[in-house]
Amino acid sequence: MKRERAPWVLAGLTLLMHAAGNPHYGFFRDELYFIICGRHPQLGYVDQPPLVPLTTALTQVFGHSLFLLRLVPALCAAAAAYVTCLLVLEFGGGIFAMVLGSTLTALSPVLVNFGMKASPDEFQMLLWPLTALFVLRVIKRGEPRWWLWAGVSIGIAAQAKYSIFFFAVAVIAGLALTPERTVMRTKWFGFGALAATLITLPNFLWQAYYQFPMFELLIHGQQGKNVLYSPLLFVANEILITNPFFVLLWGCGLVWLFRNTQTRWLGFGFVVLFVMMIAAHAKPYYPSPVFPIVFAASGYIIDKWIGSQWLWRPPIVGYVAVAGALLLPLVLPILPPRTLVAYMQRIHLAPVTEEQHEMSQLPQDYADMMGWQEMTKTVAKVFDALPDADKERAVILADNYGEASAVNFFGPSHGLPRAISGHNQYYLWGPQGYDGSVVIKIGGRPSELRRVFATVRYAGRVANPMGMAYEDQLPIYVCHHLTVPLSSWWVKLKDYN
Repeated sequence: MKRERAPWVLAGLTLLMHAAGNPHYGFFRDELYFIICGRHPQLGYVDQPPLVPLTTALTQVFGHSLFLLRLVPALCAAAAAYVTCLLVLEFGGGIFAMVLGSTLTALSPVLVNFGMKASPDEFQMLLWPLTALFVLRVIKRGEPRWWLWAGVSIGIAAQAKYSIFFFAVAVIAGLALTPERTVMRTKWFGFGALAATLITLPNFLWQAYYQFPMFELLIHGQQGKNVLYSPLLFVANEILITNPFFVLLWGCGLVWLFRNTQTRWLGFGFVVLFVMMIAAHAKPYYPSPVFPIVFAASGYIIDKWIGSQWLWRPPIVGYVAVAGALLLPLVLPILPPRTLVAYMQRIHLAPVTEEQHEMSQLPQDYADMMGWQEMTKTVAKVFDALPDADKERAVILADNYGEASAVNFFGPSHGLPRAISGHNQYYLWGPQGYDGSVVIKIGGRPSELRRVFATVRYAGRVANPMGMAYEDQLPIYVCHHLTVPLSSWWVKLKDYN
């Protein structure tokens, strides 16, 4: 394999893995929400910038397609492997270094997960290392114009997830702590900052117009929804989700980043990033897009240590492949659900969550792919049983954006009216013209519903044994005649979480 072709080949293999493994199970809860948000194009949303909703909605223009939806993250995963190879080349590495670095990137569980489903992190796993590559070129090649491209990369990443700003601060801090700080003394650094600002500005203005709902959402998450990690537990979880069998390999890469004078800023940036994430009570996977950089360094330094002793190369790559394959079913839906449950029991792994929820038999991401079409069919049966006069006025009310988005995505084929909710972006969309005279309520307690409706009737139940526990055995009620003003009722439904 020629050195020039290696990045393309390794990226292609990563793409094939995801293209074959991604489109299984069903649509993920957040994927459904992204699609519905994207069908209402805006400069921003309560809980996210606009890039992911718009791209996911575009994949569904010609009909429901799980393959096309997840082709976008698959392409991002392939591009991340490609950029890993470019970083190796910038470090001075060869073909084996690229193979090792890109294989670590392709098989690290958290990065496989980013490339498996539509999410804001699909773009981060590509754009964080790409930003580092551009800055590295400023330093090694003495070409300050790469700052402009670094700014563009940061701006685009900010249109997918705000966590890029943690990485940007970490990069600047890393440079400030080393002699490489001089590369920021150029007009091109200012041009890069300006580019990032201009790309980010429309979404910032949207958030400002709505009084920064994202801040409210993050505060609520830390007050009960999310698990709060101690520093030690945060680092332990990071080791787990990047594959504990990889820790010695990427540890070598991190040490080399510190020891090499031209890359020491990346080592400091890595530490600063984790300190900030821990201080902000972030989820352990938030800083994970930084790892392709460390994996590239691992490939380079291990290749350098081996030198001409090529007999070491197959065992090392084989070790990475086997260790990656061991955990691959947990992050790539390649096993049937019940087979996966048996496999997890065999290797003594139990599902975990980063939120305060009772777990399913499956990992949370997989559990949130289960039962949405069946739920919609159950709601459709309740709707079909209504008198014609009630059907004309009926609206479906869901507790969360997953339930509402499933109804809005699958419901049109069943003739269902729109679903509304007070959860995140749905709250801003409001009751959408419905007056509350006939409401099909998914979930909830009869005693609470009777406080605001004249009549409440139990009408069915949603069974979802493989889904999250709180989505299984959901009751469905038919409620008539809202007894409180619609405006005051809607304010109480607000749930930014």
